[in-house]
Amino acid sequence: MPSPRLPETVFKERYREHFFDPAFDPLRDHIEQITQVAWDAYKDQRKSPITQKAGSDYTDPDYDLSVQWIAARDAIGHAQHQHETASTPSVLIVNGSPRTEHTCPSEMSKTWRMHQIALQVFAEEGIVVETLDLSRTVSEFGRTIHPCKACFSTAAPLCHWPCSCYPNNSLGQIHDWMNDIYPMWVRAHGVMVITPVHWYQATSPLKLMMDRLVCADGGNPDPTSTHGKHAEEAKALELDGWDYPRHLEGRLFSVVVHGDAEGTENVRRSLVDWFTSIKMVAAGPDSSLDRYIGYWKPYATSHVEYEEDDAFQHEVRKVARTLAEAVHLKHRNQLPVPGSSLEEPRQK
Repeated sequence: MPSPRLPETVFKERYREHFFDPAFDPLRDHIEQITQVAWDAYKDQRKSPITQKAGSDYTDPDYDLSVQWIAARDAIGHAQHQHETASTPSVLIVNGSPRTEHTCPSEMSKTWRMHQIALQVFAEEGIVVETLDLSRTVSEFGRTIHPCKACFSTAAPLCHWPCSCYPNNSLGQIHDWMNDIYPMWVRAHGVMVITPVHWYQATSPLKLMMDRLVCADGGNPDPTSTHGKHAEEAKALELDGWDYPRHLEGRLFSVVVHGDAEGTENVRRSLVDWFTSIKMVAAGPDSSLDRYIGYWKPYATSHVEYEEDDAFQHEVRKVARTLAEAVHLKHRNQLPVPGSSLEEPRQK
């Protein structure tokens, strides 16, 4: 494929766009110095400029691991410990809508209002709640979910857990929120996704997060075993017999999808299928829901339509309560999952 590498003039022109605001004009000489440093980092491909030796816990103790990756890995380990030792079960609520009054739409989303309903239900049920509000990707400085680079499709062990593709400092691919998001999923005993439909699909930030969770399902927890991103080493590992570790296996889930004209059933099914494929478990037959709000009616009155739909709000409560009941049972080891001990005939 054609090289994406930029010549120095183009790189520097793009980099200077960070300082487009005239308020930076008095600092132009300093900016030129910074731009030169950035170019050197790009030219030398300094993806992870600060590293440390992996140590005895890894296949190659002398391999230089990124300190940022090590911090992300430690956070996941701590979250797993919290998951296993929690005296009270916890649920992660994912708000899949990018709409918020804090940016261009100028109005909170209906999804957020459903989140408030779920939050109340879990509080009543004595469940600890953590909220992942994906609208922050468009409204908060430095909240970015970078796209998946599809390392898994080259070979499963090339996809590291947690993802080691980011940050890539030489390309300016920083502020990757996933290093904070991974521990949220690991810590949770149950996950409730609430999302609208965007063009027959999941929303952009929700899909970005889902793609980046591929490393949670078969990903390699030891980057030294592939010496970073060496594809041939990863292929040899997979062909030698890869166990495809399921890092989120057994956690419970529920789903609420809403729309205004088309696509709610498709998105609900896609989300349920995705959850199931990564070996998470549906909380029950009433744990997923898709509904229309103000079907083919003006968007300007959609909040009114939502407020008047008491039945739908009740259904959202039911989905949340179903997850709460299942989480409590699972936490007490009283929720068997038929078939969970059976051997898989094939892996991913």
